[in-house]
Amino acid sequence: MKVTDKKEENMQAILTIEVEAAEVERSMESAYRRLVKKVDIPGFRTGKATREVLERHIGREKLTEESLSDLLPRLTQEAITKQEIIPFARPTVEVTKNEPLVFTATIPLPPTVELGKYKSIRLKPKPVRVKAIEVKAIMEQLRHQKATYEPVERPVKLSDLAVFDIEAGVDGKPFMSQKGAQYPVHADANYPAPGFSQELVGLKRDDDKEFKLTFPEDYGRKELAGKEALYKVKIIEVKEEKLPPLDEEFAKGMNPEFKTVADLKGRVSASLKERAEKTAMQDFEDTLIKDATKMSQVAYPPVLVDIEVERMINQQLKRWQYASRSPEEFQDRLSKISVDNLRKEYRPTAEERVQWSLVLGQIALNQKIGIVDKEIDGHIENLVKGAEDEAEEKNKLNTEESREQVRQMLLTAKIMDHLKDVAGGPARKTKKKQKETK
Repeated sequence: MKVTDKKEENMQAILTIEVEAAEVERSMESAYRRLVKKVDIPGFRTGKATREVLERHIGREKLTEESLSDLLPRLTQEAITKQEIIPFARPTVEVTKNEPLVFTATIPLPPTVELGKYKSIRLKPKPVRVKAIEVKAIMEQLRHQKATYEPVERPVKLSDLAVFDIEAGVDGKPFMSQKGAQYPVHADANYPAPGFSQELVGLKRDDDKEFKLTFPEDYGRKELAGKEALYKVKIIEVKEEKLPPLDEEFAKGMNPEFKTVADLKGRVSASLKERAEKTAMQDFEDTLIKDATKMSQVAYPPVLVDIEVERMINQQLKRWQYASRSPEEFQDRLSKISVDNLRKEYRPTAEERVQWSLVLGQIALNQKIGIVDKEIDGHIENLVKGAEDEAEEKNKLNTEESREQVRQMLLTAKIMDHLKDVAGGPARKTKKKQKETK
């Protein structure tokens, strides 16, 4: 074996390795000895067939594949050692020539981070103020939640509750049949198809109507997506929404602790402020990391982004599976998804996350920020407090994987505390001001 070329690009060492024919032959013989003990060949006892017979039975390609599966990783490791390369992740290999055997080994190298002057960052979370119109909007939502519906003798309007019999079909085949269906008539409703509510507006009790609507191309039920459906409805009853008055009784109905409408408004305002503060703090932290990253020089092998992309895809698939009402619905959703498109979509975010993670890790290293087992234990103790079986829950969280997740979370929080302290610290004196004070 000899390395005929070595270069570094994109934080990867790329070696071109040529293998002597004798080395290839020894590997083929070893592969034969391994396979002949596993393959049943008619007319021969296990392990007794000659190499020629084995090749005819399984094909030379299979023997070569078995040979290379052992030879290439072994020679790659030998080359890495001889070239004194420190690999960051598992190398990838690709055969570029068969006679003589030549292959390239791509070895990811450890990422490098040169932090910028992030301690010069001066930033504070945006101030949060809850507007009266926001509180009013939530109060109206609460009234709608407690609303009742009363029959009226007039045509259907938006915000009504329509009661009707319905028949619907696509391509002459029924897919919906219901008597006495109760349907909230809202302009933004997309069920059973966009525009359905608008078709009901103006109808009175005992009115019949036939109309057609087209399902969106990305409709949840694959067999209906993009198709035109014929609907037949007969209005049985029209009910009007009656909102409760905004008084003390309404406030108490929301929570017995509220004695007045002012108490309810106060709680709504506090909740809105808390939510806005969380959003402002998240934006503040994201901006801090972005600014620190922009100031820094970060280099890393592509495999880090590849790993993050796959992790993001797996997380999304788990969310979709959890949200699906049945295995069939989940499989239907998967059938409409291109994993390659997801990879393209997630890659920019994955690249950003990798850069952020490397910068935060370097800050932790420079500032000697770390997490000890006692802190992990304390966090787990807090998590299981109040659980029906605290011991059992604690055992679940004390796995190596779970403890590592807790460690990473606590470490990130500590690093962010450091960045916040830096960003909110006193402004540094300029050279000019320093001279003036001497």
